[in-house]
Amino acid sequence: MKSRGLIIAVVVAAALGGGIWYSEKLEAEKAAKPPADTAPKLIEMGDDQFKKLEISKKDTPALVLERGADNKWKMLAPQTLPVDTDAITALTNTLASFASERLVEEKATDLAQFGLVAPSLKVAITTKDGKTRSLLVGDETATGGGFYAKMDSDARVYTIFNYNRAAIDKSPSDLRDKRLMTFDPLKVTRVELTAQKTALEFGKNAAGEWQILKPDPYRADNLQVEEIVRKLKDAKMDLALATDELAKASAQFASGAVVAAAKVTDAGGTQTLEVRKNKDDFFAKSSAVEGVWKVAKELGEGLDKPLDDLRNKKLFDFGFSDPSKVEFRFGDSATALAKAGEDWTRSGKKMDAAQVQTLIDKLRDLTAIKFMTTGFAAPSIEITVTAKQGEKVQISQADGRWVARRDGEAALYELDGKNVQEIERAVKELKEASAAPPKK
Repeated sequence: MKSRGLIIAVVVAAALGGGIWYSEKLEAEKAAKPPADTAPKLIEMGDDQFKKLEISKKDTPALVLERGADNKWKMLAPQTLPVDTDAITALTNTLASFASERLVEEKATDLAQFGLVAPSLKVAITTKDGKTRSLLVGDETATGGGFYAKMDSDARVYTIFNYNRAAIDKSPSDLRDKRLMTFDPLKVTRVELTAQKTALEFGKNAAGEWQILKPDPYRADNLQVEEIVRKLKDAKMDLALATDELAKASAQFASGAVVAAAKVTDAGGTQTLEVRKNKDDFFAKSSAVEGVWKVAKELGEGLDKPLDDLRNKKLFDFGFSDPSKVEFRFGDSATALAKAGEDWTRSGKKMDAAQVQTLIDKLRDLTAIKFMTTGFAAPSIEITVTAKQGEKVQISQADGRWVARRDGEAALYELDGKNVQEIERAVKELKEASAAPPKK
């Protein structure tokens, strides 16, 4: 009896195990196969295969774009215009892998019910092999969540999401190059800017840093000049205006007050841009693009800079470079710090590294509160920093003002007296490094 029961139990267990195995096998096979109603991509190809695109909409002239031998896109219709690189890349990337939402009908015979006889949107794609295929987008679905779509050579009809249609529903304004200046910011060598009735000119030195050449030679604030270059590079036409507003732009520019005029020179030549303000609006005219265009007020305000805003207010240029030597003279007292390997020494004695670093940081951050043309008296302080090159600064105190002058420059810098006194105090408080504890 016992052995018979054991046999039955073994048989039942085997049956259960086999059932579980078979069930798991079916589930695995089901998972490996896509559902019957899964809709494939309508288009799947490399975006480097696109040669020509034609976007057609009802009652609207066709938008035709073509990729040249240089791999650059150009708009051929309704106007011949350069194309925004980022915009056309986004469009071709979308079309190269254009997904549907779901399959609606396998072999559609009545396309009219989907609005696909006269589609609201058609994108004809010509590839490098000369073949052309078209994506047709018809009516909106009954639920309003998408649109019907199909390829012209395929009998199947799908739905696509609203955002998929929006991604390919492009106008000339969406795809044209909106830049007002087309220079290469990495190859700019000279910038001329007339703002606040002052003509300024900037050029790069041997180290690739901006310098002020006119109205007088000054050190330039490199970040501020680069910001000017960036604003000119990012200057774009405002195409959101209505047609009648665009037509008035030339008249508003002509009667507006001049805000700034810029001239930029790179390896390809020189381009100009003039910005004017009429009431609360800014308008610009460029040598690189025909017409007058409304622009963002950030452009006008960003170019309307006084000279002092573009000058370098830092007293020292060594920046993040580590000095090899720093010398101080306060009246008749002199101190010299020298770098020896990783240590700082004074008269051959190792100094407290943290204190020296704090002192160097104070020199690095020493900044003018304003520029002056007169007021420098007999210097009472002299600081020399040797880093990439030697820099010597003299500071005088007269009539309650601390005025500094860099060696070899005529420019004068007024300093905050508290900052100068902190540096003097930091020098006086320098201590030798603590002796290392004996090794056990």
